[in-house]
Formats: sequence, structure tokens, C-alpha cells
Amino acid sequence: MSKRDYYETLAVERGASAAEIKKAYRRLAMKHHPDRNPDNDEAEAHFKEAKEAYEVLSNERKRAAYDQFGHAGLGGGAGAGGFNPGDRFSDIFGDVFGDIFGGGRRGGRHQVFRGADLRYQLDLDLEQAVFGDDVEVSYSTLSECERCHGSGARLGSEPQTCPSCGGHGQVRMSQGMFSIQQTCPQCRGTGQQILDPCDGCAGRGRVSKRRTLSVKVPAGVDTGDRIRLSGEGEAGRNGGPAGDLYVEVRVRAHEIFERDGAHLHCEIPIGMATALLGDTVEVPTLAGEVSLKIPAGTQSAKVFRLRGKGAAPVRGGPAGDLFCKVKLETPVNLTDEQQEMVRRLEKSLHAGGKRHHPYSRSWLDRVKKFFDKLGA
Repeated sequence: MSKRDYYETLAVERGASAAEIKKAYRRLAMKHHPDRNPDNDEAEAHFKEAKEAYEVLSNERKRAAYDQFGHAGLGGGAGAGGFNPGDRFSDIFGDVFGDIFGGGRRGGRHQVFRGADLRYQLDLDLEQAVFGDDVEVSYSTLSECERCHGSGARLGSEPQTCPSCGGHGQVRMSQGMFSIQQTCPQCRGTGQQILDPCDGCAGRGRVSKRRTLSVKVPAGVDTGDRIRLSGEGEAGRNGGPAGDLYVEVRVRAHEIFERDGAHLHCEIPIGMATALLGDTVEVPTLAGEVSLKIPAGTQSAKVFRLRGKGAAPVRGGPAGDLFCKVKLETPVNLTDEQQEMVRRLEKSLHAGGKRHHPYSRSWLDRVKKFFDKLGA
């Protein structure tokens, strides 16, 4: 597959100046850098393509050869170094952004820093988590100063290259045979010095602000799920990209339902007459009431399954089920007349033996065999 023309890749004219080429590369690099587009192969491919074009067109010797002979004039050497996804963002962009903030660069390169990622805990009702919702979140973050546009310098002035590190942000310390590179203590790694700080941010380039965002919660989320909002974290420094905001979901306990993944569980109290004779009862679901047929002779703790009445998984697939556990409610505060009626009923049922009490009779038989073994 033939390579695209480098000028076309950077969207510049063939007679573009070095500053125009650098500006075009900066725009594309900021847009497609893998730090801003994680797990995006297409963006990474565009970044590699732009980087290769810039490496050639920013070099006078390589550009002259390319202008005369095209890609063949480079002998396959252009871009041979490739792109290492593990490269630091500041190392990739240092040579591009180094001289944006002031003329006293002196061959150094100012480092850029990506903003920190933020985390926000979002408490949701079960209905919101199952069906999805649009909710607003409010949080504090470091945003770019509007007065100095993040430079840290007062309007009309510019940051100066740090004299200690020459704009590199790193200094070397020699100890015997060893040379140690460490962050410059004077500029703290920025490669710049603010001589006339901005009144709005005191030279920091960022200010604390309260932000409110609308977050679209997809249907089916559960406790522990995270929603990533790209670029909504802290602002970067020295022109670096902003971090991300991770909204962590926590579903509140529900007064009726308990959730187990895609399935829901609930208890249904029924009276003695319903358990004895059977009946149809109304059961709540998140989508409304449904009818459930209780057969005669239903025992306490019996579980009925309502298919498809649970939650649909956030990543797709069929909805879960609703499991309804019967809880037999024993009447209390009986009158004398009611107590007498219960005794007559119990006497009548007892006379029927296993016909009316299959479980208790079976249990009594097992208990009798157990004691017989002990006596033997």
C-alpha cells in the first residue's frame, strides 16, 4: 500500500514554512495522540502517520530529498524509528510545544503534562440503574485559567525558559562514575519560569472550579461499573491534554427488590387461605404489577420465577428473571372465636394424617427411626 503525500498528511502546502509545518503537526498530534484516544487503533495510525511526516518535513535535508524524489528519496529511513505507545506524552510533544510559551527557548524543550484523572461516585436508585437515566454531576477540578489561557504568565508577558535546565525540565547530577537525571528543582519539571505571574492563577496556569455535567447513564449498569468521560478531568499543564473523569456507579438498596446481576429477588407475603386454597395475587415488578397464580397447598419459602422481569445487562443480552419467594404470614391477635375455629380445623386436618400433612409426617417418621437407632 503506497504512502500518502507528507504534505497532504499534515494538510499544508508544499511551500509551507517550518512554523506552519510544526503548527499543523501539533494540531494533529493533539487530536490523535493515544493518550487521548485509548484503545483506538485508527487514531494511533493517524498519529504515526503525522509523526512520520513531521520528522521528514521538519528536517531540511530529508525535506529536500523528499521534495525532489518523493518517498523513494528517503531510502526507507523516514519514520523507521516507529512509535512506542509507552513513550511519555511530554517526550513526544516536547519539541513541538517547547517554544510556544516564549522566545528564550535556547535550544531547550518545555515539557507538557497530562491532567490528572478524577473519580466521582454516583449513587443511583435501582430504577435508574435498570432503565438508564440522564443525571447531573457536580465536582471540583483544576481548569485552565481563562486570563492567561494556561500559560501562568500575566497577559502581555510570556513564560521564560528555565535557566537551570535550559527548558528540558530535567537536570543531571554526577556522582562519581554515575550520572543521575532528576526533575529540575527550580521549575519543577515544566522547563519554564514565570517572571510576571498571572493575577488569576498566581502563575499556576490552572484554577479550581466547580463543574456540572450531564451524564447519560446506560440501562443495565450495576454497582462497580464505571462511565468514562474523556477530557473532563483536570486540565493539563503547559498545553498538555486534560485528564478523564471516571463516574463510578453505586446502586442504592431497594425497599422491595434485591439485585443479583441481571436477576431480581423479592418476598411475597400470603395468607393462610391463599396458601391452603390457592389464588391469584398481584406481584410488583420494576415495569408494573403482574398477576401470579399461587397453587393450592403452597408451602412457605416456595420460589416462583417470572422470566424476563429482571434487568437487561448493560452490555446487551436478554433481561434477567424475577424470583418471588413466598412468605406465609401467620395471623396474630386472634379472638376466642377464631382460636376455637383454628383448633377445630387443626383437629380435622390431623385426623387425615399424611393426606394433609405429608411433610411433617415424613419428618416425624425420620425422627422416630433416629431414636430407634440410638436405643438399639
